[in-house]
Amino acid sequence: MPEYQAPKEEMTFVINEIAGMTNIVATKKYAEISPDVVDAILEEAGKFCSEVLSPLNQSGDVQGSKLENGIVRTPDGFKKAYKKFSQAGWNGMPFDEKYGGQNLPWLLTTAVGEMIQSANMSFGLCPLLTQGAIELLSKHGNEELKETYLNKMIAGEWPGTMNLTEPQAGTDLSQIRTKAVKDGEKYRVHGTKIYITYGDHDLAENIIHMVLARIQGGPEGNRGISLFVVPKFLVNKDGSLEAKNDLRVVSLEHKLGIKASPTAVMSYGDNYGAEAYIVGKENHGIEYMFTMMNNARLAVGLQGVAIAERAYQKARTFALERKQSKCIGSTSKEPVAIIEHPDVKRMLLSMKCQTEATRCLAYFVAANLDISECHNDKKMREEAKIIVDILTPVVKAWGSDTGIEVANTGIQIHGGMGFIEESGAPQLLRDARITSIYEGTNGIQANDLVFRKIIIDKGKGLKAIIKIMVNSLSKISSNQDPQFKKMKIKFEVALKALEDATEWILTSQKENPCEVAAGAVPYLRLLGLVCGGWLLIRGASLAAKKSNINKIDYSFFKKKLISAQFFCDHFIIQVKSLARTVTNGGKITHSVSSSDF
Repeated sequence: MPEYQAPKEEMTFVINEIAGMTNIVATKKYAEISPDVVDAILEEAGKFCSEVLSPLNQSGDVQGSKLENGIVRTPDGFKKAYKKFSQAGWNGMPFDEKYGGQNLPWLLTTAVGEMIQSANMSFGLCPLLTQGAIELLSKHGNEELKETYLNKMIAGEWPGTMNLTEPQAGTDLSQIRTKAVKDGEKYRVHGTKIYITYGDHDLAENIIHMVLARIQGGPEGNRGISLFVVPKFLVNKDGSLEAKNDLRVVSLEHKLGIKASPTAVMSYGDNYGAEAYIVGKENHGIEYMFTMMNNARLAVGLQGVAIAERAYQKARTFALERKQSKCIGSTSKEPVAIIEHPDVKRMLLSMKCQTEATRCLAYFVAANLDISECHNDKKMREEAKIIVDILTPVVKAWGSDTGIEVANTGIQIHGGMGFIEESGAPQLLRDARITSIYEGTNGIQANDLVFRKIIIDKGKGLKAIIKIMVNSLSKISSNQDPQFKKMKIKFEVALKALEDATEWILTSQKENPCEVAAGAVPYLRLLGLVCGGWLLIRGASLAAKKSNINKIDYSFFKKKLISAQFFCDHFIIQVKSLARTVTNGGKITHSVSSSDF
């Protein structure tokens, strides 16, 4: 099976031209990030992922992680790869130099994150969660917690986890029963958590768990939940490790995919209670945990992009090499590479343009995350925050749904071989399948988008995003390729459908909230397609300008134009029908009772 190769040219183009690296390096914080720095980081990350992580992807899937005598053992090669990963500094890219970070933009971190997840998603889940835990502690931890944990976590020596779910409390965190009892300056935690990714493993000397628990005597529901740091091994004042904390792995889940990643059932406080340290104030745990959750949601959407890229690469290679049947319309009876057949071209273009569209959106949101946190202009910070808030659930849900769809199409291109594990194609679909479920199912993301992002501010934030799209496309010159005019017309129809669907949501949500909820998922897809189409059209226009200036980039521009055209012809045109589903489809859904099934 060919190893993953990072699409560095594509990534560099999206970073610089579409996401807008110039706005980021214009800030004081990132002023020293030059194009050479970006190129060097992408080059080295690409090598590491193709040479170290990718070769472990299939073998790790076959071997899986195992629990033996209370010890979790990851697949052969993972421990050595993680040590190389940490020593190379990949874990600390976006974090504060004060604690050993590299002070690099989230945009660049996102591109490297895509490479890691493409090369080996099971491996990449460990740093993905550590990254979120670091951001959480950086923003909400007191100085003692930061001094104790951040240096080691940023260095990759102490990875982090997220402990939310319990057997009786999945999405509804108000049902959490894990309790915390105050014990002097610390707390003792007792309870069981399930689905804990990398809840235990042999990659590092310590593991730092972020655990939601209810303090005894606190309020009921979400208001009574607090957040705690619970280390696997207790830490002395000098930073050395002490005794093992009162926590253990009960079992590892047997999963459809990401089998190399240990997903644990964790028990806290079987004996004296797991020693824990509160983050921030009591009863504000959900609020603080959303920092980590939103970080993870963007990262999971990026996993969808990553799996789609890997599936596309695999399918393209197979289609170029596999010869079967003569070409339609040809007089030759010789079999041709299947990439010459129209339906295979259609499937490959579908995979390619959807991957590019979701990548553009993920990077665009990452760039706005950087701008929202450090731009010198307050108005730009505020506008960027609106973009991040509204589009985070879209990146997560549309990105992960697309990754599943693209991986599934990749199996189809392989034909019978796609159903055989040795081809590697099934693993990508199995690994991708979890992404639409964890970090909040995609139905929850859609409800978050509609009820908490669109309705709550009466659509003002979305209207601001629409204005940005309209203004940027209005700058596309009419004397460019005539295909741009056709694409703009199709986009304008889709934009009108988005506006109509949004207006219906705003006017219907009080009287018919259940009908609005029933249309939330198609609405999120609708918004994803509009944003993705906008970015692809804009990207093709920018590539055309570079082609005209340099006279050497025509082939790249042609590929950008093909992707944008195909996306408009096959996906943007879906928006109008999706809008009708949003405005009409909820009636029958809401009218059905449980006895009708």
